[in-house]
Amino acid sequence: MHYLLDGFLGALRLLAHLDAETLAIISATLRSTGYAMTAALVLGLPLGFLLGYGDFPGRRFFRLISDTLLAFPTVLIGLLVYAFITARGPLGHLGLLFTLKGMAIGQAVLALPIVVSWTAQAVEDLDPRCRQTLLTLGAKARQLALYSLWECRYAVLMVCVTAFGRVITEVGVAMMLGGNIRYSTRTMTTAIALETSKGEFAQGIALGLVLLLMAFVVNLLLALCRKRGRT
Repeated sequence: MHYLLDGFLGALRLLAHLDAETLAIISATLRSTGYAMTAALVLGLPLGFLLGYGDFPGRRFFRLISDTLLAFPTVLIGLLVYAFITARGPLGHLGLLFTLKGMAIGQAVLALPIVVSWTAQAVEDLDPRCRQTLLTLGAKARQLALYSLWECRYAVLMVCVTAFGRVITEVGVAMMLGGNIRYSTRTMTTAIALETSKGEFAQGIALGLVLLLMAFVVNLLLALCRKRGRT
């Protein structure tokens, strides 16, 4: 098992010396995740609110579809998005394949059902008196949505954390749509898979440590927000 210790020590050296390739991988990961999360939240929060709060024909069907997509195979997401953005696809002229933006599209599709379904559940769990109070105070539709989401903000934050974790740790979509191109679309998860397959553990362990640190920081911020909300 000495190779693991050597890999761990090598990982610390890479992080301490701010290795250029490691930093490029971290940067690509954060950028693609940022694009994907922005798209998923902008689309998913309003849709989740409508599914959880609205009363319209087909609501249960759409909720069933959203919940089903939570288990959507990631390789199938990669395949479908690939078919759209490849040179022969309807979006091929945009040149998105093997780019961070193309990869982010697949990651956004992956995160969207999480945001929609869990936001809908958070809104459904709200105290019914909240809606009545807001309507009594004369809240308009936009105000009703914003105040309702604010009331379940900690549940929504948990939704964001879950979707973030799902996106940043994804391998299949990133590999199929990004191509794992060095200094361009190579992310932490694809780099870990590649380095491990080559028997090179130092960079893989270094990137794994960064992923763990990110998870810790995100959950620490969530805990601080909760604590502040109780005081």
